[in-house]
Amino acid sequence: MTAWEDLVTTALLGTDRRPYATGGSGREAPVTLLDEAAVTAVRRRAGLRPAPAARRPEPAPEDPRPALPAAAARRLTMLLSDRPGTGTGGRRGTSPDLMELLPQWLATANAHGYAAPPQALPALLDAARGRTDLRPAALAFAGPRALWLARLNQDWRFVLRAAPGGGTALPDPEDAEAVRQVWQEGLFAERVALLGALRARTPEAARELLAGTWATERAEDRLMFLDSLRTGLAAGDEPFLEQALSDRSRNVRTTAAELLSALPGSALAGRMAVRAGACVAVDHTGDGPVIGVEAPPECDAGMERDGVVAKPPSGRGERSWWLGQLVEATPLTTWSARLGGRTPREIVALPVADGWQGELHAAWCRAAVRQRDAEWARALLGVPAAPEAGGPGAVSLAERAKLLGTLEGGERAGWVAGFIAAHGLSEAFQLLGVCAVPWSEALGRSVVDALDIARDAGSYPWSFSGVMGLAERCLDPAEASRLDGLLATPDEREDASPGAGGYWAEAFQRLVTTLRLRAAMLEELFPPNSQAPLD
Repeated sequence: MTAWEDLVTTALLGTDRRPYATGGSGREAPVTLLDEAAVTAVRRRAGLRPAPAARRPEPAPEDPRPALPAAAARRLTMLLSDRPGTGTGGRRGTSPDLMELLPQWLATANAHGYAAPPQALPALLDAARGRTDLRPAALAFAGPRALWLARLNQDWRFVLRAAPGGGTALPDPEDAEAVRQVWQEGLFAERVALLGALRARTPEAARELLAGTWATERAEDRLMFLDSLRTGLAAGDEPFLEQALSDRSRNVRTTAAELLSALPGSALAGRMAVRAGACVAVDHTGDGPVIGVEAPPECDAGMERDGVVAKPPSGRGERSWWLGQLVEATPLTTWSARLGGRTPREIVALPVADGWQGELHAAWCRAAVRQRDAEWARALLGVPAAPEAGGPGAVSLAERAKLLGTLEGGERAGWVAGFIAAHGLSEAFQLLGVCAVPWSEALGRSVVDALDIARDAGSYPWSFSGVMGLAERCLDPAEASRLDGLLATPDEREDASPGAGGYWAEAFQRLVTTLRLRAAMLEELFPPNSQAPLD
């Protein structure tokens, strides 16, 4: 080993800086060094003794799901062979971005219940390793063999972390003794998976299991376990969550308070309603009704116990910070009775005195999202054609996107289509991201029409690349034939960006090519004995 290390060191430094003895052969030092390295390498390998044969791995488990159709298997190989970053200068030409189509392909394959081809599993797991957003669908498609492979390759260990209980089999929820044993003796991942499985099937049993060992759990574990109660949250969880409000961990107390505030009939929700009601009222002393706001003067111990964080973030005033938390945790049904029997739309339309409107409406937005209240969400969103591209209470695009998430898919798409028709695409990217795929006909047409208008107006084309990328993945493939008229390079206006016409034609060509590719993907994945492809 000393001789080999000496050779390596000389090779790294170079024979000019560290001369190597030539042994009088007359040859140059670099040549002698390489010859000696070759001889030493052979000597080292020949001197190794054979090691005992390793135990052969157990065979991979069988996957009982039906095999992919041959054309779909070839398509999967093509999608997995694509690698990001192969474009030049930000211009992708007219070729579809295959990796961006992989999530949609996996979702459709999983919907049909196909098994992954064994030869595609390594590339599939490599893709999932590089993109966490792919992992749920990729691992569902990979099936039981993904765990088998993950135990043999360190690069795929993420599969074990993603699998319930680290890939171990969970006991039957009906087997009380086995459940107790895993809960008492299992690894943390196994216990989290067990609690989640029980919560989905018998919420009360999961809560009782957690309550039995709550006092002995670590703070970080209590937080993870408590988060599992979001599944099947019901009034029966209130006593346990009320006890958690006195937990020694602030994060646990905050999570318990959030869960209780999502139960409109809970005692905490009632306490918050009393506090918030003391701060917000209708003032009739002026020319018309106005909402008056008197923020809480202090954050007392009772408020802190109920989840109000006393110290505001940097740049926020204390009183407005406390007010927002009280209103956010108050049941929205409280406000109709508190504010003169008005509907949510009438309440949101009332002026708010002393500059408190932004804070009050933002808190109502958060409450509508937390409580999944579609009526309040509609009131806060307003009509999509409202001035300044926003409703009376939605003060940011992020809040509008969250409010849209409380609406049914068709209504959500209709609102975004109206928004785009009125305001264009400059602020629509985040809103489009919450719409179901494929986009509805009305939404798809509003996006294409807005892109066409932007092109004809000579707009800077690269600013719409994000929306164009979304359209490639989300537009209904049936719309491809309607886009043929947009493929020609338009005449460029004098005030247009140089080269914009060519870019737009290229982008629309890529859009049409991608839509037709998606249509072919769906057809390939459709079971051969069925009548028509799924939408």
